[in-house]
Amino acid sequence: MGSAKLKRLSGAPVADGVPSPCTSVCRMSELTGLCEGCYRTLDEIRQWSSADDQAKRTIWTQIEQRINASPS
Repeated sequence: MGSAKLKRLSGAPVADGVPSPCTSVCRMSELTGLCEGCYRTLDEIRQWSSADDQAKRTIWTQIEQRINASPS
């Protein structure tokens, strides 16, 4: 299930070279501290609009790791 989630996320619109992982499911999990839609932390969500492409790619790498580590 992780790769299906990632495929859905990586299909997001590209505004500035690196697509946003936002899926418009903005709900924070109390258990994980991550958004249930995009798997980002609040800090990552806040930083996204001002982050450069390298920082955005780093966030994407963290998202991929989180999806791969989550139980199916």
